[in-house]
Amino acid sequence: GMAAPAALQRSVVSPAGRHTASLIFLHGSGDTGQGARAWIKQILNQDMAFQHIKVIYPTAPARPYTPMKGAFSTVWFDRYKISNDCPEHIESIDSMCRGLTDLINDEIKNGIAKNRILIGGFSMGGGMAMHLAYRFHQDLAGVFALSSFLNKDSAVYQALKRNESVLPELFQCHGTADELVLYSWGEETNKMLKSLGVSTSLHTFPNLNHELNRTEIEKLKSWIEKKLPVEAAK
Repeated sequence: GMAAPAALQRSVVSPAGRHTASLIFLHGSGDTGQGARAWIKQILNQDMAFQHIKVIYPTAPARPYTPMKGAFSTVWFDRYKISNDCPEHIESIDSMCRGLTDLINDEIKNGIAKNRILIGGFSMGGGMAMHLAYRFHQDLAGVFALSSFLNKDSAVYQALKRNESVLPELFQCHGTADELVLYSWGEETNKMLKSLGVSTSLHTFPNLNHELNRTEIEKLKSWIEKKLPVEAAK
C-alpha cells in the first residue's frame, strides 16, 4: 500500500494557560509555517497568542508548482493557473486534505474536541482550509480565509449542494487593491458559500494589496476568541 505521508513540519505558539482549543493557520504559496508566524509577529509586534488556544503553523511539503513552470515550491496544492476560471487540481488538493486531517487528529488525540478546532489561512492557505472544512470536516469550530478564493466550479460548492448539516462559520477578509487574488474572486466565493448555507462575513480593506495588516489580524483575533471562548473549569 501507499506509505503514510510524513507528518507536516510545524511551528507552534503554546497557550499561556490550560490548552482547551487549537487553531491551525495555513501559509500562502511559497511560504512556510515559520514564515507566516514571523509575518504576523512583525505586524502585531508579538506572536498571535492566547490564554487557552494553541496556534499551529504547519509547512506545506515542497512540490512542483505549475504557475512557476514546475519549479518546486511549498504549496498546499497545485493549480493549472492563478485564476478562478479553470478546473481545480483536485488530486493534489485531496492528498493534502489527508495530511491535514492527520494534523487535526493529533489535536483530537491531545484531548481537544473537534468543535474547539479552527482552521484557516492566507491566500492559498485559506483556499485549502475551505476545502478541508467544508468537504471533510464540517464539525470544526470555524474557518477563516484571508485574501483567498475558490474556483468557479469548486468541489467545495459541489459538496455543499448535497449537504444537510450545520456548517462552520466563515470569516473572510480581502483587500480591494489585491492584484494577485482579485477582490471580486473573494467576493464571489463569499456569495456562493452564503447561497449554499454557510454563515459568512466578508471584511473589506480599501487599498490593501495581497498582504495582511494589523486591523485585519486584530479583527481575526477577536473572531477567534468569539468562536473559541475560554471554557469554564469543569
